[in-house]
Amino acid sequence: MKLLVVNQNKAERIVKLIITLFLIPAPFLIESHLYATFLGIIGGISLFNAISGTWFIYRSFGADTCKVK
Repeated sequence: MKLLVVNQNKAERIVKLIITLFLIPAPFLIESHLYATFLGIIGGISLFNAISGTWFIYRSFGADTCKVK
């Protein structure tokens, strides 16, 4: 079983990358609260998903939006 299997299409990855650009700097722009730290962590996870092309929630449900195998 491969660990990092691409299961996202290109448009989905680009949208995640754009959202990540707003979430990662949140702890630096907003005062240091738990909410800002949470947004930064979610942004980091989303950045990993956008770069690698794999999303483990899709794998757990058996979904695949990538047309190319």
